[in-house]
Amino acid sequence: MSATLSAYLARHFAFWLGSVFVGVSAVVLLFDSIEILRRSASKADVSMAIVVQMSLFKLPHLLQQMLPFCVLFGATLAFWRLSKANEFVVSRAAGISAWQLLTPAIGIALLVGIVQITLFNPIASVMLSKFEKLESRYLKRSVSLLSVSKGGLWLRQADIGGQTVIHATRVAQSDMSLQQVIIFLFEGEDRFTGRIDAQSAQLRDGYWDIQKAWISAPDQPSRYDARHRLKTDLTLNKILDSFASPQTLSFWELPGFIDTLEDAGFSGQRHKLYWHSLLATPLLLAAMILIAAIFTLRTTGKIGASASIAGAALSGFTLYFLSDLVYALGQSASIPALLAAWTPAVVSTMLGIAVLFHIEDG
Repeated sequence: MSATLSAYLARHFAFWLGSVFVGVSAVVLLFDSIEILRRSASKADVSMAIVVQMSLFKLPHLLQQMLPFCVLFGATLAFWRLSKANEFVVSRAAGISAWQLLTPAIGIALLVGIVQITLFNPIASVMLSKFEKLESRYLKRSVSLLSVSKGGLWLRQADIGGQTVIHATRVAQSDMSLQQVIIFLFEGEDRFTGRIDAQSAQLRDGYWDIQKAWISAPDQPSRYDARHRLKTDLTLNKILDSFASPQTLSFWELPGFIDTLEDAGFSGQRHKLYWHSLLATPLLLAAMILIAAIFTLRTTGKIGASASIAGAALSGFTLYFLSDLVYALGQSASIPALLAAWTPAVVSTMLGIAVLFHIEDG
């Protein structure tokens, strides 16, 4: 296929993809702003400026989720327009195969996928992190309880009298038992009142069960307690919910965070699953091109156009539902993260190739 025809097809697809992307961005921004307005209706200190700011911070993350649909509908409209004008018919009559006609669009989809995971995703993750901070401050009225670093685990709990900061080198997630524990006790915001060094501590119902504890306080001698209790309102679910969500970490940061998480004793399944789903994005976008081509290569007339758009939309939502189902199985560790993340993209690509082989070669 000539370079001129390839450039024409690529330009045509890029125009429709850009148009759909802009339209979807406007709709998503509008509906998300309305949802944030609804949630903040009872919060007197949340102004319209804060609502708009939160919506804009969240928009890149939402667009990442909508990108496969943008590619699907952009390709459907582009191919339908070419079919309606008989440009596909003329090209194929000249000896150009369907695979050659789809190559420019597939190339752009792969390029968009690579740009999305390497450049757009880091920006989206930073902006989503800012959105979650604003959400915690104005809507949820909560703060993060947990931080995991190479130095181990840090936990914070607060009550009426003050707050407690807990550090441990390792943790067993199954029963929330900490190893090599140091606990700093504060009164009010920042007045240090004591420290507990212990071999281990386990989260019980309403308290920490601390083993072999040395308890120190300012201007007082240290004392040993074989078993010490420290009140807490933390639960395992509260602690796990305080993890940084995978979406707030960029594609480049995720591998290191997963290693740190697993070294501390926590499961990195959610983060592995998200990282592999990002890796699969270019292949998934290419699969959207193949699905769009199935419904548009032989479209003629108004009925054909309606059927092609409806068929592409139905296929897209079916794929979205099945992807969510497989993703949920991956999050629960019922299937490996690698399999859960790559299955939608690989299966969609294989089905698209098989159907197009049938359409093209019989």
